[in-house]
Amino acid sequence: MTGADTMVEADAVVVGAGPAGAAFAINLAPLRRVLVLDRRDTPAVRIGESLAPAARRLLTDMRLWDDFRAQGHAPCHGGRSLWGGPEPAEADGLRDIDGPRWHLDRARFDRWLRGVASSRGAAVRVPAHLRAATREGDGWRLDLDIGGRRMPARCRLLVDAGGRGSSLARRLGARRTAGDRLVCGWLHGRDADGRQSGLTHIEAEPDGWWYTAPLPGCRRVLAFHTDADLPAATDACDGAALSRRAAARGFLSGVLAGSGFRAEGPAGFCTAHSTHLSPAAGDGWLAVGDAALGFDPLSSQGIFNALYTGLAAAEAADRHLAGDASALPDYQAGLTEIHDAYRVHLWAWYGLERRWHDRAFWSRRLDPAA
Repeated sequence: MTGADTMVEADAVVVGAGPAGAAFAINLAPLRRVLVLDRRDTPAVRIGESLAPAARRLLTDMRLWDDFRAQGHAPCHGGRSLWGGPEPAEADGLRDIDGPRWHLDRARFDRWLRGVASSRGAAVRVPAHLRAATREGDGWRLDLDIGGRRMPARCRLLVDAGGRGSSLARRLGARRTAGDRLVCGWLHGRDADGRQSGLTHIEAEPDGWWYTAPLPGCRRVLAFHTDADLPAATDACDGAALSRRAAARGFLSGVLAGSGFRAEGPAGFCTAHSTHLSPAAGDGWLAVGDAALGFDPLSSQGIFNALYTGLAAAEAADRHLAGDASALPDYQAGLTEIHDAYRVHLWAWYGLERRWHDRAFWSRRLDPAA
């Protein structure tokens, strides 16, 4: 990885070591020189912990499925929802040919992927970040900060895996477009009972929707989603207000009481809106995961998208580095198809809830142009 003096040489430099960046490195590092940078030496606390059943196929393709199963994440065999009507509906995931959905211990999952990337040959450097990038011939000259030490580097491909901010791609001229104003406030806590393990619960309300699910280690997450410009967003970023609001929901409060949920620690708050990057690939660079496409949590596709785009981008990168001029445009075209299909399905799901069509949160989702 290191050439003469202090110059770092790599085929691809990845900015971000979350699931998307790690998946990219896992798949490209056996073939090329890959350097992964992340500002954090340990994974950040994340709300996203649901892994779709179809991820089994991706993990199998990456030769990771058996190792994933050994991690001890909790399977989810179904869910109950109060959505579109006054009575709860149940969805049974037992018949899915890919098996169950998974409730992840997210920090452990992210650490595991980083470790696999290292074991496959990627150089993972934390804390580290990219200070500057300048086009030089058919590659890039970089100014890196690795553990507080300034280092020059050269690479042929840059990868933005830095999440929804898409900071690297935007520096290179891409534009980030938000499809809505969704935000999420959440609490983690103890799940004392454990009788509802393996089930997710969703409840719609006039100003948004709720989600709760068990986590490994007798833990539970409670999350509320609304729009940033609505008064309800004030509750979303305050733990006490979030708990009071949840207690007013009959279906949800029954679930929490039945599980013996006790909130612990501060509330979390983050953006959760649908976004896309245009373009998501350009002259010597591409974006993966949330940096390319940000999904509404209702889709439960965020981590799956991270793994998929990491794998697809690694295949495109190998082609690009081999001189295939169509590799990066092909990757961009694939992301456009994913985004178009996602929007159709998302509006269909939101369209099922019409009890509060006159409220701002729901009227916006009944009319995508609003």
